[in-house]
Amino acid sequence: MLNKAFIPFPILTTERLTLRQLEINDGQEILTLRSDSDVNKYLDRKKASTIEDARDFIKIINENIDKNDSLYWAITFKDNNKLVGTICLFSFSNENDNCEIGYELLPNFQKQGIMHEAVEKVIDYAFHSIKIKKIDAFFHKDNQNSIKLLKKFSFISSNKADITDPDLINYHLTY
Repeated sequence: MLNKAFIPFPILTTERLTLRQLEINDGQEILTLRSDSDVNKYLDRKKASTIEDARDFIKIINENIDKNDSLYWAITFKDNNKLVGTICLFSFSNENDNCEIGYELLPNFQKQGIMHEAVEKVIDYAFHSIKIKKIDAFFHKDNQNSIKLLKKFSFISSNKADITDPDLINYHLTY
């Protein structure tokens, strides 16, 4: 059985980063993430167009956390509370002891090892605190940066396209 008790919210820290809960004050950065064409290049989602869209998104995310349905962290530097990216665990399955992972980073902060640091911490939390046995990741087949990152953590490709979207491929990591 998974240990899905997300209240109080699990704040995670690494050498450089704090992973904390999203706040309404993150609206501008969420708007930037969810409207940036580079960030959204491989994502099939409606782009945010207003600060209200971003704040509504934050409210929905935090409601899902309150229901223990997902975890969604704002990635910040320890010395600056400003959001530079997000990372989440979702689609929890008690039957299979698994979940999915997703992440995104503002373009100005890419290629600095930030996401590597955040993913490493979240994987550790998923396996040791939530007691997940398998983490899935579905990525666009052309998203080479995410694929390279997953491979650094020994995620393995299923070599099968997603049933609902043939451009998505599944990677997984088991504990």
